[in-house]
Amino acid sequence: MGLLQIWGGVGTSLASFIFIREMIHRYCPPELVRALDEWTRRIRSFFYPYIQISISELMSNKFTRHDAYAAVEAYLSEHLAKEATKLRAEAVNGGSKLVLSMDEHERVTDEFRGAKIQWIKHVQSESRHLSESEKRSYKLMFHKKYRDMVTDIYFEQVIKRGKEIQKRNRKIKLYTNGHSETTWSHITFEHPATFGSLAMEAERKQEIMDDLLLFRESKDFYARIGKAWKRGYLLYGPPGTGKSTMIAAMANLLDYDVYDLELTSVKDNTELRRLLAETSSKSIVVIEDIDCSLDLTGQRKQKQDKSPKEKTAVTKKEVPCKDTKESGSRVTLSGLLNFIDGLWSACSGERIIVFTTNYLDKLDPALTRRGRMDKHIELSYCNFEGFKVLAKNYLCLDAHPLFESIEMLMKEIKIIPADVAENLMPSSPKEGAEKCLLKLVEALKHAKELMIKKDKEESVVNKRSQVADQDDTGTAICHVRVLEK
Repeated sequence: MGLLQIWGGVGTSLASFIFIREMIHRYCPPELVRALDEWTRRIRSFFYPYIQISISELMSNKFTRHDAYAAVEAYLSEHLAKEATKLRAEAVNGGSKLVLSMDEHERVTDEFRGAKIQWIKHVQSESRHLSESEKRSYKLMFHKKYRDMVTDIYFEQVIKRGKEIQKRNRKIKLYTNGHSETTWSHITFEHPATFGSLAMEAERKQEIMDDLLLFRESKDFYARIGKAWKRGYLLYGPPGTGKSTMIAAMANLLDYDVYDLELTSVKDNTELRRLLAETSSKSIVVIEDIDCSLDLTGQRKQKQDKSPKEKTAVTKKEVPCKDTKESGSRVTLSGLLNFIDGLWSACSGERIIVFTTNYLDKLDPALTRRGRMDKHIELSYCNFEGFKVLAKNYLCLDAHPLFESIEMLMKEIKIIPADVAENLMPSSPKEGAEKCLLKLVEALKHAKELMIKKDKEESVVNKRSQVADQDDTGTAICHVRVLEK
């Protein structure tokens, strides 16, 4: 009964304290309120002598990911995850080994020079652009007498060790905004392409590799000349010539993350800028088939300048593109140009921007000029040097008697690397290298026959056109003579 009386007295005291504090805040001068709040804080700190520090996943601008958060996460996953009872498991590089990390609202305790430091993973859901998103942070609590040691020594060591672990467990990520117009989602990037496997002349590959590696080491150079540390690459050529494979090879060479930007999923220019700000440094931002991304590719001329025939003519080779109204996106050419080299393009730094297109002539010159797309790389039809690379990759062959025939045919026929690779791909385990080469020879011969047939048909059409023109000319001359008479 005595214990109940004590707790009743405590409850009454708390209620009285809250009532008095509310009255003071409502009726007392602000100076007195601030003084009372300061004394209340001191009394509370005397009875609760712990300090709490929060490390958010995103920095205060809510755009850039906090480097310290990722380092802390790596440190806790390796050093303290074994003490946690709620864990999250992830595979490393797609293998069987699992990396354990703290789950939501889990607590672990670290010891450093006699101080006990408690880490808490905090996750808070918040509404953002009519969709739910999560705000993640780590909080560490320690006694105030260890303040200087924790902030000056312990925390520095945690960040240092965390970054070492990150570097050791580094995985290239492939990001996309296709699932949501407001955020990036990612998976592990596991494309095996390298420059050694590209069907291209060795000299051209080495030139591109040297350019990429020089960019990666040019931080001081870009700072000295006053330019953002970024570089643009325009990959163009027929479909099936290896543009996407080239991007994968670039990412693997530089160890950069890849951001595959789907423009038709971006609401407007503001969302485009925000997505750019959320990309990390050491990354490649890719917009594939830029000629089919919204209404951004035409020359900036008035539509009425075109003749009726030009408005209705549709080239057979052209691929139907997504219409701006259909996609719901209001991204403009101006917004995209600012995305490439405007003020926002300097955020994060060390970034490569890659555009790909099948039809270079359809792009607005404002998109492709130097300074935006600094290096133009044409990926065209497969030549004999490219074939030898594919033969090495697919059949492990450096030489074969059929190589000479293939070289002669490739000088006469245009064939894309994808078609060459398909013919070199064994269709069964019993199919040997020679049979695959024979398939390619037959495919080249068939393509040559089709080309000869097409040339003959075009020649007949041209002759008929010339005869028709001559008839029209003769008729016109006769008409003139009649008029003269």
